[in-house]
Amino acid sequence: MGNPTSSPEVVVITGASAGVGRATVREFARRGAHVALIARGRDGLEGARREVEQAGGRALVLPLDVADADAVEQAAETVERELGPIDVWVNNAMVSVFSPVKQMRPEEYRRVTEVTYLGYVYGTLAALRRMLPRDRGFIVQVGSALAYRGIPLQSAYCGAKHAIQGFMDSLHAELIHDRSNVRVTMVQLPAVNTPQFSWVKSRLPREPQPVPPIYEPEVAARAVYWAAHNERRELYVGWPTVKAIVGNKVAPGLGDRYLARNAYDSQQTDEPVSPDRRDNLWEPVPGDHGAHGSFGDRASDASPHLWATTHRGLFALAGVGALLGAAAAKLLLDARERRLDDTQLERFRESGVM
Repeated sequence: MGNPTSSPEVVVITGASAGVGRATVREFARRGAHVALIARGRDGLEGARREVEQAGGRALVLPLDVADADAVEQAAETVERELGPIDVWVNNAMVSVFSPVKQMRPEEYRRVTEVTYLGYVYGTLAALRRMLPRDRGFIVQVGSALAYRGIPLQSAYCGAKHAIQGFMDSLHAELIHDRSNVRVTMVQLPAVNTPQFSWVKSRLPREPQPVPPIYEPEVAARAVYWAAHNERRELYVGWPTVKAIVGNKVAPGLGDRYLARNAYDSQQTDEPVSPDRRDNLWEPVPGDHGAHGSFGDRASDASPHLWATTHRGLFALAGVGALLGAAAAKLLLDARERRLDDTQLERFRESGVM
């Protein structure tokens, strides 16, 4: 339900300064969108702005913390005043803490929840206030396989992603009840090579890493763009995401035991944590960190599963073709058998048996 006119699409992206958000900015910009950029770090936002403008679009830099509901609402007003009606709102901003539950602090849970869950809620509310009266628009929640399958050492983040998924179930039903043409979707991601692992708050003895297999942020960005222009309730990105979500539905206890054995080491590199490590839980880490993390040598820039799930129509056509081919083959076999039956009958007649 994008812009019905030929004017450029107006898109809001939170967490736009780095990682998946930054890659998503580039994806929309290269397709001609005007992009409003929301994050706390001005250095990264300015870098994203330059990339949008180099692609020929307009960019609006809005430095703010998505945990501030009033700031998010004011940003939405500014976007519509400066760029026009919002066609797509992408909620992506996040913070996390790598730590065993027993070492977590209440204020850390509160902070992760306010950004990674309530930040999505506030963005959704701001978008709905504008999209519902127009009866059009797309809201995309950037989720994770961890929205369904929690893993050790990331309880705050997993809890926030679970909360978004539950929030979305309620919202889907309400929009259907209201017969609204506003569309909402959630894109569930696998492990992605982003800078967050360099600055996430961590109590682990070794440097954090995404759980292999790892994908480049451009894979996630293509998924987000596709989800913003196609009516899919939920989009699973990558076979690891499918395995995690479906496996948890089938055998969650087995998943618990597997993760207890493997998920501690798989979330850490072999490098000890740097003594001067900085984190972005309360304040952004200065600098423009771009879209990519330091795991490019192990990351894939393509997902055959994503291609397949976003090209279901081709598979449906192939399936129809296969069915038609099988039906034609059956008709030919039936005709051949009928010819054989007629020949045998004639032979019986000629022999005087009949």
